[in-house]
Amino acid sequence: SCHSWTSTSAVGLAPYCWAKTGGPPSKLSISGRRIWAEQNIQQILDSGQKPLLGERWWLKADNPWQCLAACIEVRNALASGDAENYFSYLPVHQDGSCNGLQHYAALGRDELGGQAVNLVPSGEPSDVYTGIAQLVAARVEEDALQGNVHAQKLLSEVDRKLVKQTVMTSVYGVTFVGAREQITSRLKERGWRAEDDIYKTACYAARITLDSLHTMFSSAKLIMNWLTECAHLVASNGKPVSWTTPLGLPVVQPYRHRERHSVKTVLQRLIIVENSERLPLALARQRSAFPPNYIHSIDSTHMMMTAAECYHQGLSFAGVHDSFWTHAGTVDRMNTILREKFVDLHSCPLLDSLLLEFQRELPHVAFPEVPNTGTLDLSTVRNSPYFFS
Repeated sequence: SCHSWTSTSAVGLAPYCWAKTGGPPSKLSISGRRIWAEQNIQQILDSGQKPLLGERWWLKADNPWQCLAACIEVRNALASGDAENYFSYLPVHQDGSCNGLQHYAALGRDELGGQAVNLVPSGEPSDVYTGIAQLVAARVEEDALQGNVHAQKLLSEVDRKLVKQTVMTSVYGVTFVGAREQITSRLKERGWRAEDDIYKTACYAARITLDSLHTMFSSAKLIMNWLTECAHLVASNGKPVSWTTPLGLPVVQPYRHRERHSVKTVLQRLIIVENSERLPLALARQRSAFPPNYIHSIDSTHMMMTAAECYHQGLSFAGVHDSFWTHAGTVDRMNTILREKFVDLHSCPLLDSLLLEFQRELPHVAFPEVPNTGTLDLSTVRNSPYFFS
């Protein structure tokens, strides 16, 4: 029906079509997003019909140009007289829920972490940033009651935005210093001025944010530590860290201590950087970069598996990292495919295969055993509506 098409298309386009004054539909349940579309249909149609002369509601969106494109598409569908059969060319995005942590939770079969990043079916979408903020808030309240002055100063500041960047970059191996600087930026945005207060409070906040992350994603921390230790052993034996993705793509980390040469000319001074395999390895970089690089190789494998299957089934597909796109008429099929491919990918013994590859490369090195896994049933991903949404 026209009503169904309008609701479905607007719900699919909701992540970049929401007005700041109304709250983000992507944080609502599927039914909540449909209700949001119905409540805002007049503004959507007005923006699509009169983008410059109407109420210009689309300008209030986070991404106004994408919002306007969605509004025009809905308007055109209804104006066609046969919205159900309207041929839409606008891509509908389906985004992962903190995708790096989704892969860590799957690798470790982490049930608690899996629930936080929507690997497990639920009636409402889980928001990992809010979940971490709640853990941090509880810890801050407890410490404040015990007289911790930094906790007392932080009491009114803990929210989703304070911890979001640190949670996002945890997958990329954010350090304590990095987390402290991120939280420092958030506090300064809120008007904090006393440098000593900012520094000490940010140190405290960074520590408990990272602690809360490790509590919610215990397996992720264990796997990250294991990957780091393996990389250290490989690099310490004079080899760059290398591995093969599940699709057979060989990956070699290029990090070496580059030699710089300064060349002075009449006009300027040039810096020439030599990049050669004969240069010594940058051991610290080889070690710290491996966990995020490995996870990127896994999430890119998932995207390629999804893209290949979409191609075989005749679906249009595009994607950037953990945002997969197709058209409104085929988004349900793409959702089925990307879930099946995620389960297929993580049904393989990925970490065991990686360990075996290291052992073949360096048979004389005693690598640590793969961390134990939890009890998460990966097949539940197939029925999780908010895994990608």
